Amino acid sequence: MEQYKKEFIEFMVDCGVLKFGDFTLKSGRKSPFFMNAGLYVTGAQLEKLGEYYAKAIYDNFGIDFDVLFGPAYKGIPLSVATTMAFHRLYGKEIRYCSNRKEIKDHGDAGILLGSPIQDGDKVVIIEDVTTSGKSIEETFPIIQAQGDVTILGLMVSLNRMEKGKGEQSALVEIKEKYGFEAKAIVTMEDVIEHLYKKECNGKIVIDDTLKAAIDAYYDVYGVK
Repeated sequence: MEQYKKEFIEFMVDCGVLKFGDFTLKSGRKSPFFMNAGLYVTGAQLEKLGEYYAKAIYDNFGIDFDVLFGPAYKGIPLSVATTMAFHRLYGKEIRYCSNRKEIKDHGDAGILLGSPIQDGDKVVIIEDVTTSGKSIEETFPIIQAQGDVTILGLMVSLNRMEKGKGEQSALVEIKEKYGFEAKAIVTMEDVIEHLYKKECNGKIVIDDTLKAAIDAYYDVYGVK
């Protein structure tokens, strides 16, 4: 596993973004782990987060793209922080773009924030995490409506590695439905490999009891 992925896993735990316990997801599933990217709240955290995303995007999609699209609302700071980090790390100017939940009819009118998306643009979508792929159902037509653009792929921070609407993971379902790659900075398999019975900031995060709960969850909801 690349060093930045190991650091990112510890970063999520340090920031309280990745938690372990008993959680009820929007889907109704009872999960022993939960991720909430809304808990990245400081400038230092967002700066580091943008760097991790930029490295993963570079590894998976290179630098030959024009726009980083972050769906409202959590995707807005993600797209801003990552475009800044991408320029700092790789010297490439990427435009950021996000959507509004409500169309604005005055000032900088329309549904988009940041840069317009133009014919010929290559776009990468950035999100925090996806379980069902519902947000892409909303995002995809917004981007396509802007013109003759190519969506290179989607980057999320964590692949939960569980079933989406069917028997495959949401990221695989997205690829099959829309035709572009859906990638993550790390997977839950990476998380378990790095944290199981290993110290993170002086304590064991995933012990045998928690590992058993995660295994039981994946027996029901994990992709085969």
